[in-house]
Amino acid sequence: MKNDSLPKIFLLFLITAFSCNNGEKKGTDSADSFRFEEYTITQLQQGYDNSEFTVTDVVQAYLDRIAQIDDEGPVLNAVIQVNPDALTIAAQLDAELRDGKKRGPMHGVPVLLKDNIDTHDQMETTAGSRALTGSHPLQDSYIAIKLREAGAVIIGKANLSEWANFRGNLSSSGWSGVGGQTKNPYVLDRNPCGSSSGSGVAVSANLTMIAIGTETNGSIVCPATANGIVGIKPTVGLLSRSGIVPISFTQDTPGPMGKTVSDAAAALGAMTGIDPNDSKTAASEGKYLTDYTTFLKEGGLKGKRLGWYTAARGAHFKVDTLMQHAVDFLKSQGAEVIEIDNIYSREVGSLSFQVMLYEFRDGLNKYFASLGENAPVKSVEQLIEFNRNDSIELRFYDQELLIEAQKKGDLTSQEYLEALEKMNRLVRDEGIDKVMKEHNLDAFIAPTGSPAWKTDLVNGDSYTVSSSSPAAVAGYPNITVPMGYVDGLPVGISFFGRAWSEPLLIEIAYSYEQGTKFRKAPQFLPTLPYED
Repeated sequence: MKNDSLPKIFLLFLITAFSCNNGEKKGTDSADSFRFEEYTITQLQQGYDNSEFTVTDVVQAYLDRIAQIDDEGPVLNAVIQVNPDALTIAAQLDAELRDGKKRGPMHGVPVLLKDNIDTHDQMETTAGSRALTGSHPLQDSYIAIKLREAGAVIIGKANLSEWANFRGNLSSSGWSGVGGQTKNPYVLDRNPCGSSSGSGVAVSANLTMIAIGTETNGSIVCPATANGIVGIKPTVGLLSRSGIVPISFTQDTPGPMGKTVSDAAAALGAMTGIDPNDSKTAASEGKYLTDYTTFLKEGGLKGKRLGWYTAARGAHFKVDTLMQHAVDFLKSQGAEVIEIDNIYSREVGSLSFQVMLYEFRDGLNKYFASLGENAPVKSVEQLIEFNRNDSIELRFYDQELLIEAQKKGDLTSQEYLEALEKMNRLVRDEGIDKVMKEHNLDAFIAPTGSPAWKTDLVNGDSYTVSSSSPAAVAGYPNITVPMGYVDGLPVGISFFGRAWSEPLLIEIAYSYEQGTKFRKAPQFLPTLPYED
């Protein structure tokens, strides 16, 4: 049945049904009593300035929230571990406030790190794998250092799709051998997407104010859209990857996830800088900023030329309807929208996969070496053997990607070098850059994904719509913002474009967000009402 054959009133019902908070099907009432429910960083800083509460008050409240919601309540499995030093750090930051010292907008902000980001403290870094249980990195990741310097309180580590979902076939996003299956806080039997699953869920469920995820292709923007939050996947090189368990040297990047564009922008600026341990960051010299909140401008859509990437149109008519509403709004705000059905050659996908296999093996072996002589595993070969002998790791899906990566040569291999060169040329010079120049575009827009599917540990994930690949493979920035709901499940819209265009994308994304304000806190429904 074609979309245009359905009565408009029926389409409207399908999209908006069960999206309103009527309080009838809450899985818990604890959201009503949480003091910092849906708080923004701006509100938090105002509270500190007015002495309404302390950093210790805030951190304790979030730790209590994690215990109540993540452990005892709906059991989201979003947080793998909490930081036993969190309250000590909070007390130190309170002392600074009493002395009239404030480090900036991230002072006293609770942050969760995806558990593939190293911290040199009492917490482990496992990438969700039982093979890294007990692994304590020898130093902080660059990102952790920058966050601590900015005054953020790292309150714990978030669950993830194991090895950032680059291990095998039929995987379920949000499942790891260490943390189990993460659940979507809107509807608990639905999937949170991944691989930054716990990061997205924790922000959405108000278990933290900010989470830091990582993306190789979709791993920030997909859990952001599935959990009704904002995610920023920056240009590769804007944020350092040193001390982060890798997949791809070419595509990997950390990025902030928050409930609002302003929160995510504040966190982004706190993490930028040149890191001698990550050569990609050298390219950000003269391009990175330490404050992106200056681009939070309403009215930023006027005069913008946006390319509507329509490759996924027709795959999900409910998403198509939401996207058309978004386009209509963008036009009403003075933007010009041009439909673009193709950005790059289909060959890019297979080239990217080959590049990732080579870089995964090389990167993992280097990461294991960074752990020193006490590394639980010392090579991809040992990891494969560990998984074969473990009672849990291969219970639901295999490790074929690890096996394929282990077969690859080093990064001087001709196959790798040719694939990398061709991929970059097709997706950048002959792809995004060319199309944007030809149509004089400021950015692309597209639906970020489809509504969350039911979690299925037998058959794995069920993706329908995704637009992450162009920006991910190119290493270019991408921001997703809530766009609406389908049967109570959130769906986001992505804004992506040229390298280092974060300021422009933040301006566009913020203007859209402020004009629509679709974000609603999740209600932890056990299942959709009509599925009872």
